[in-house]
Amino acid sequence: MAANVDCGMQIAHPQWFSPKSGIYHSKHAPVDLPSDPFLDVVSFIFSHRHDGVSALVDFSSGCSISYSKLLPLVKSVASGLHKMGVSQGDVVLILLPNSIYYPIVFLGVLYLGAIVTPLNPLSSVYEIRRQVAECGVSVAFTVPENFKKLEPLGISVIAVPENEKGLRYGCFSCFCDLISCDFDLPQRPVIKQDDAAGILYSSGTTGVSKGVVLSHKNLIAMVELFVRFEASQYEGSCLRNVYLAVLPMFHVYGLSLFALGLLSLGSTVVVMRKFDIDEVVRVIDEYKVTHFPVVPPMLTALIMRANGVNDSKLQSLIQVSSGAALLSSGVVNEFLRTFPNVDFIQGYGMTESTAVGTRGFNTEKFRNYSSIGLLAPNMEAKVVDWNTGAFLPPGSSGELWLRGSSVMTGYLNNEEATMSTIDRDGWLHTGDVVYFDDDGYVYIADRLKDIIKYKGFQIAPADLEAVLILHPEIVDVAVIGAMDEETGEMPVAFVVKKVGSVLSPKHVMDYVAEQVAPYKKIRKVFFTNHIPRSATGKILRKQLRNCLTSKL
Repeated sequence: MAANVDCGMQIAHPQWFSPKSGIYHSKHAPVDLPSDPFLDVVSFIFSHRHDGVSALVDFSSGCSISYSKLLPLVKSVASGLHKMGVSQGDVVLILLPNSIYYPIVFLGVLYLGAIVTPLNPLSSVYEIRRQVAECGVSVAFTVPENFKKLEPLGISVIAVPENEKGLRYGCFSCFCDLISCDFDLPQRPVIKQDDAAGILYSSGTTGVSKGVVLSHKNLIAMVELFVRFEASQYEGSCLRNVYLAVLPMFHVYGLSLFALGLLSLGSTVVVMRKFDIDEVVRVIDEYKVTHFPVVPPMLTALIMRANGVNDSKLQSLIQVSSGAALLSSGVVNEFLRTFPNVDFIQGYGMTESTAVGTRGFNTEKFRNYSSIGLLAPNMEAKVVDWNTGAFLPPGSSGELWLRGSSVMTGYLNNEEATMSTIDRDGWLHTGDVVYFDDDGYVYIADRLKDIIKYKGFQIAPADLEAVLILHPEIVDVAVIGAMDEETGEMPVAFVVKKVGSVLSPKHVMDYVAEQVAPYKKIRKVFFTNHIPRSATGKILRKQLRNCLTSKL
């Protein structure tokens, strides 16, 4: 932590920081947000006029959805769901990989006034059952491979194809009917900005993953303060921008960009089902991709692969942006060396802040590649000493608190967790340790939170501990994240076995792998005699991290 020295001298503080209140204000001019309380995010997105032609393009087939057909398809899905009995306030599960139909389904549900809860399509039956039960899901959109996971849950299931070619197959007939309604709702419900729009799951700062309730107001703020604002900072027409959508749309980062914000700008989104670096290089070249949002492992793979392609490849790239996890300075420097003509920025946001927080901007006069950027417009922040609660000035590291119109309404059916994360004054306690420099740029220094970031995905240690403790030969367990150059962090389990047990590390890893999504798998297991805990029973993960350092 940087020290503040008080020698009786008057310290000059920048205008964007108030030493009296401890509040950091955005250096950007405020952005006007719509005041109409009866405004939904779908109407807001389509209220923006542009001359965009192709909205969504499937990377493998070239099938596309034009902007002229986008809203009619959204209305058609809403009307079809209404006929099926889905009403305002009902919850719809989207258990899908990326496809050109993902935004259509997402926006169609919201247009109806229903609520979307997205989930990784590789999730286990246990994970799906939990989210379906907690959210009260009535209908699910998924791929045929997941039918068996959903059959026992007693909900309606609609299969969604990857692209237009799949519509000819019988298993997709229900979805084909949905997008062929060709008419609007007979009477659209009144939707308020404060109404719930989505329930996205996040690990927060500690404990098991929780349902983050986001309102239409939160999503509107995200579109304006993140996506549209970022686009406004760069010269050139948004209509000529081609974005590569590899980030999963079930994650707030990908959802914000590809299913919402970019569609208000007229940009073209080329959609890939999953990340494959060889395919990424081909698609960037074939579709003349200009913008590529990534998470750190994708960036590392791009750098390594770029060294093996000829000079004619990847020339269309204008900007690569990274978020969701920390990047090392070494990776940043290697990217700048490999792509000297491509703008690079980092940003910061949480599911709980609807992806809004900070964003980096580079100009001819000022380039700052290691920072996560300036505070977004309309956002306020505090940097707080986690021991004393004191508010800290620029140059000092402390926990980041955020406040603004994009901050979630709360955790689903969990008032205790909500109150511990958002205080009475509306401050979101992020659990991330940061500092502001004298120019207002923010840097991540550390993390107070327990969550593990594996390839940009959040993993709650408590979720894995809840699975492990049910094993008949495990007495106690703790899960922490171990730093890993390729993935960022990986889950590691410390396990106390029953006396006489012959349980092996492989048995433990296999047991977990059968019950969780692949990215959540335990990667290493260490057996121990006890798990260090506080007097109140809380796992002392810092002690385990110190122990892990000596083992690896």
